[in-house]
Amino acid sequence: MAEDGAATAGTAVQLIDGEGGFATDSAERFMAAAGVAECGLSYAVVSIMGPQSSGKSTLLNQLFGTNFMEMDAFRGRSQTTKGIWMAHCVGIEPCTVVMDLEGTDGRERGEDDTAFEKQSALFALAISDIVLINMWCHDIGREQAANKPLLKTVFQVMMRLFSPRKTTLLFVIRDKTRTPLEHLEPVLREDIQKIWNSVPKPEAHKDTPLSEFFNVQVTALPSFEEKEEQFREQVQQLRQRFANSIAPGGLAGDRRGVVPASGFLFSSQQIWKIIRENKDLDLPAHKVMVATVRCDEIANEKFGCLASDAEWLELENAVQSGSVQGFGKKLGYIVDVHMQEYDKEAVYFDEAVRNAKRKVLESRILNLVQPAFHKVLSYLRGKALEKFKSDLNLLLENGKGFAASVRESTESSVNEFDQGCADAVIKQADWDYSKMLEKVRRDIEEHAFSISERKLSELTSRAKEKLRKALVEPVESLFDAASQTTWESIRNLYKRETEAILPEFLNTLSGFEMESAVSEGMVSKLRDYARSIVENKAKEEANKVLMHMKERFTTVFSHDKDSMPRVWTGKEDVRAIAKDARSAALKLMSVLAVIRWDDKPDRIENILISTLLDSLVESKSSSATSGDPLASTTWEEVHAKHTLITPAQCKSLWKQFKSETEFTITQAVTAQQAHRRANGGMPPPWAMVAIAILGFNEIMALLRNPIYLFLLFVGYLVAKALAVQLDIGREFQNGMVPGIISVSAKLLPSMQNLLRKVASDQQQQQQGQHQQQHGQQQHRPQTTEAPEPQPPLLLSPNSSMRELRRLHMPPSPVRRSLSSPSHSSSSSPLGSPRRVSEDQKPRRALEPESESSSTYSIV
Repeated sequence: MAEDGAATAGTAVQLIDGEGGFATDSAERFMAAAGVAECGLSYAVVSIMGPQSSGKSTLLNQLFGTNFMEMDAFRGRSQTTKGIWMAHCVGIEPCTVVMDLEGTDGRERGEDDTAFEKQSALFALAISDIVLINMWCHDIGREQAANKPLLKTVFQVMMRLFSPRKTTLLFVIRDKTRTPLEHLEPVLREDIQKIWNSVPKPEAHKDTPLSEFFNVQVTALPSFEEKEEQFREQVQQLRQRFANSIAPGGLAGDRRGVVPASGFLFSSQQIWKIIRENKDLDLPAHKVMVATVRCDEIANEKFGCLASDAEWLELENAVQSGSVQGFGKKLGYIVDVHMQEYDKEAVYFDEAVRNAKRKVLESRILNLVQPAFHKVLSYLRGKALEKFKSDLNLLLENGKGFAASVRESTESSVNEFDQGCADAVIKQADWDYSKMLEKVRRDIEEHAFSISERKLSELTSRAKEKLRKALVEPVESLFDAASQTTWESIRNLYKRETEAILPEFLNTLSGFEMESAVSEGMVSKLRDYARSIVENKAKEEANKVLMHMKERFTTVFSHDKDSMPRVWTGKEDVRAIAKDARSAALKLMSVLAVIRWDDKPDRIENILISTLLDSLVESKSSSATSGDPLASTTWEEVHAKHTLITPAQCKSLWKQFKSETEFTITQAVTAQQAHRRANGGMPPPWAMVAIAILGFNEIMALLRNPIYLFLLFVGYLVAKALAVQLDIGREFQNGMVPGIISVSAKLLPSMQNLLRKVASDQQQQQQGQHQQQHGQQQHRPQTTEAPEPQPPLLLSPNSSMRELRRLHMPPSPVRRSLSSPSHSSSSSPLGSPRRVSEDQKPRRALEPESESSSTYSIV
């Protein structure tokens, strides 16, 4: 910090030195650098006063971003600020000038030199819009604390010297204890009002209230050393109150007699001159001052003795580990000893001062030992709660009602807590433990409430589980076998199960002694839960309605009345059976379409059947007259929340259902046709009789001339060989006309190929027989057997057919090749079916060739 030089934002300069000299030059440079002179009336002056080393400079630096010199606590407590310093506030509008005053009651000035302190305080009140009065929390209520004697003198002199102006006195309570601010503020305001009332006033202001001259406000801050973070947060909140402080509603919003900024420095200098020349600001009487100082020293000495007393320290340590039997008596004895020592040493000093300091000492001692008392209360509080828990569990295990158990356990625990508190109270203090007793009762109530909630939750969960088990599977079974009485059965099931479970639940609640409205509400919620189980199951089944419809259709369509699988013999009426099956599926859809909690009939089934199952002509005529009843999203006389499947969804589902069941109907029709074809291979009996009568002559002619039969047999073999070679069945798979065209184109080449094949096979057969006979003649041993006679070249007309075949149908090499295993037939069995089928194709083609060869041989 520099006293001279240009003042920058936040930099402090000295306005009045420690000897009372006004630093005009440095003040002028500061005003010019800070630009205060150009602000007109838009500026504010904030001062702070209070005891020495009370953290005034620290508060200003934290609050306004200044850099006033702060005390170094590690070097001891001494005077830091001498005279009056000022700085420009950083970041607050309007322009704000902050003044840091020398602390009062300083050791450096001595006991009798307090005139400067009073003069500086009066100066601050005269020129400031807002005066911060820094005071300790434990000083509230003291006669000599918070500069109250000083304020008394200042009030009187200010009214006599200056014209009245409105100044805001903001009392900042430092190192706030657990005592709420709402309890501290009334005491402080009462003391200030007493000072004001006691000050002699001129006739012009004899009845003027304090609020005419001062706007008193109070705030509190935690300890900077012990709770630094919390201190900084609350200081930032206090800083917000200084923004726009001179605006209406601000801290200095109702100030009066403001000097323009350009004349502020001159006005301050003249005010300080008048204050310095005033002789009315004398010190108190020497006797009172000596008594005050000496009694303070004695009180501080006795307080220190008690703080280091071995018995007190032992008692304090014992309290940390648990409750101490006879705590109040032991502590009261220790306090009595030290208070009596104070009375002995201070007996010769001024009585008023002595009594005042005695009260201060007693207050300090009680504040010192009170945490131990609260520790004992905390221990008793926890002990009472544990006793309540154990007693409650024991009573509940013995089968006693919950409410009665809570009452008995509460009474026992509270009585024990009262006895412990009475033992911990000391006679010197009027300590009230009623708040702790309320906390004990609240702890007991909260624990009882939590136990009640847990047990009620367990009972409710148990009842819900019973309802779920009693309803889910039966309801699912009823929906699986959906019929017109499904919802009636569900309602009966719901009524039966709720009437069996809910009264038992209500009877269990009687032990909690709840209000009837509450218990009935819980039962009503369980009843609603049972309804939700049924409704959720209905919604679940409605989401699978298409699957259920197909299952119902398959059951009715594929099984007869005896539930046996239906065999399609051709006598069944597929159309009627399909209609019955679809009707059953539609009825199932109507059951799952809506939730029916009442027995009021509806027309959903009739609408679905008449709209979706009736004939197309009837549907067209009805739609022309009345419109489509399914072109809607709601059912008539059915609430929207009970609708599971809308009419439009029913129509869409029906279309999908029909498309997915058409294949089943087609299979049934195909099975009937196949059955008819299988049983229609032989002509009917009347056709066989007609053939026998009309073809009698031809039959007799065939019997008289066997050669006709032979020719027919040969023709049959040739035709069959051609049919196999042409593969007529495969050619006609693509249709009748393409088959005829393809067979006609292949017929002549196939006949030529067949004849050529037969001729070559016959020639190879004759050559083979000739070589075989020649080899037998050369290698055959000599035997006495006669050679086998050769067959005649010609047969007579009377020769039999068997002999003809035996002579002219030698074994064909082709047939022998078919009968003998080939190399391809010995392939691995792991070959594919396609290869097996391909291997079988040539064999089917060879059979007609062998038959044609046989025919050629016969000819």
